[in-house]
Amino acid sequence: MNSKLIDISVPLENDLASDPPGFTPQITYIDHDQSVSQLQKFFPGLQKDDLPDGQGWAIEQVNLSTHNGTHLDAPYHFHSTMDNGKPALTIDQVPLDWCFRPAVKLDFRHFEDGYVATPADVEKELGRIEYELQPLDIVLVNTRAGARYGQSDYVSSGCGVGRAATLYLLEQGVRITGTDAWSWDAPFVHTAQKYEQTKDPSLIWEGHKASKEIGYCHLEKLHNLEQLPPFGFKVSGFPVKIKSASAAWTRAIAMIEE
Repeated sequence: MNSKLIDISVPLENDLASDPPGFTPQITYIDHDQSVSQLQKFFPGLQKDDLPDGQGWAIEQVNLSTHNGTHLDAPYHFHSTMDNGKPALTIDQVPLDWCFRPAVKLDFRHFEDGYVATPADVEKELGRIEYELQPLDIVLVNTRAGARYGQSDYVSSGCGVGRAATLYLLEQGVRITGTDAWSWDAPFVHTAQKYEQTKDPSLIWEGHKASKEIGYCHLEKLHNLEQLPPFGFKVSGFPVKIKSASAAWTRAIAMIEE
């Protein structure tokens, strides 16, 4: 049996509306000609013409947040504790067993931007696709934001998953979720409007804060989720190992058995 691999990650790029202003990646590209002087520092007396075609190496200098690009958030990002008072796991402590698992996709593209998904929404979609969640399944949410990646409205696009719906998944043994939106929660601009009306702070980051009760991780800025079937595939989302960090980048891949 062969596996079809689908890249569900986004690339790190300059000058793309992938994050709010001031939070985007900054990548400096050094090409084969520009790098000759770097190589010469290691080999005194080396001349440019001594090198094949007069070329050195290509290399990049990257200024990133651990939350740029497709990444896995650790429970420590959400709160200092998880599981009702235990120290929250940092990204280097996340069990690798969580990160390569059978997965299911919930199609929430019909929900308007800023909508907060409920347990009833999750149950309805699971019923529609006729799937019963299993412990450690990875649950991906396909939102309207997936089609807006790189556009000026990306950060404000897509629905979020609320506290109750997140706990619904966690109580069934799910430990990694994912979204093609900028955040697992509804976009801040929409939540800010609700907060302005209600002054209810429990609305802020409610899906993330569910980790206080049951620790979990989620993948953010996924891509190509519309190419996936509802289930019958696995997801690999192993994070780069950064000591004591709140998140790390991943080349998330979906594998469909054919």
